[in-house]
Amino acid sequence: MTSHTDRRFAITLARGLSVLGAFHPGDDGLANSEIAQRTGLPKSTVSRLTFTLMRLGYLSHSGHRDRYRFGPALLALGNVATGSIAFVHLAEPIMQKLADESRVLVVMAVRDRDRLLLTKTWRPFGISGIYLDVGHRLPIRGTASGHCLLTTLDDTQLEAIVKDVRRDPEFDLPAARRIRRDAILQMALRGYVAADPSDYFMPDIRAVAVPLVSEDMEQPVIFSCSFRARDNAPGEIVDRVGPKLRQAVSHLDRIASGGPDPATGGQTD
Repeated sequence: MTSHTDRRFAITLARGLSVLGAFHPGDDGLANSEIAQRTGLPKSTVSRLTFTLMRLGYLSHSGHRDRYRFGPALLALGNVATGSIAFVHLAEPIMQKLADESRVLVVMAVRDRDRLLLTKTWRPFGISGIYLDVGHRLPIRGTASGHCLLTTLDDTQLEAIVKDVRRDPEFDLPAARRIRRDAILQMALRGYVAADPSDYFMPDIRAVAVPLVSEDMEQPVIFSCSFRARDNAPGEIVDRVGPKLRQAVSHLDRIASGGPDPATGGQTD
């Protein structure tokens, strides 16, 4: 990630993007004061940024309640981004099949500063379960996806992410190294990562995760399967779903790169 001290870094653009990143799923619009609180920017700065984003179509404004929401230009940009990344389209049938057959929630996440942003979800047909949707953010420490992300980072990148995750005082460099070491061992032994239940940020949730490094993306994409612990026997997520997730991501990686897929007898779509 480019340093804020780099002369090529556009501070105003970064601030504008932080305004867009302040919106969460379920928000009934945001006022300038709420955006300022979430971003740490002065309200006067936020007012100029929201006005500009509104005029460009990235935000819409409700005069009745003086609140901003995502605008049509942002929605169109999201559709273009999704359509331009090949593996997202290819992942659809693979991950939906995994969700239906394993009866778990499958999600795709990428790093968004100090958290992981959910960019796609697949739910098992006819089953209600964990409510996580596109736009939700997960912590780095205490999630299978976060621990899995750390396996893809070198020492310099690990130090940088620790500096970014300031809201978690327990996520210092020694802790990050310990988590990464354990997660790398899990990847080497079984090909997926599961966070220790005692460390998980939600005590009734269990999950496994697998990274995908794609040429379409500068950073790794994390796929994970989650379910409520009370709905399944202890350890089932590791023993049953973990290998299936590993196989699904491996399948996706092969077809996305145009290579042969053993599951289809070496044929590609």
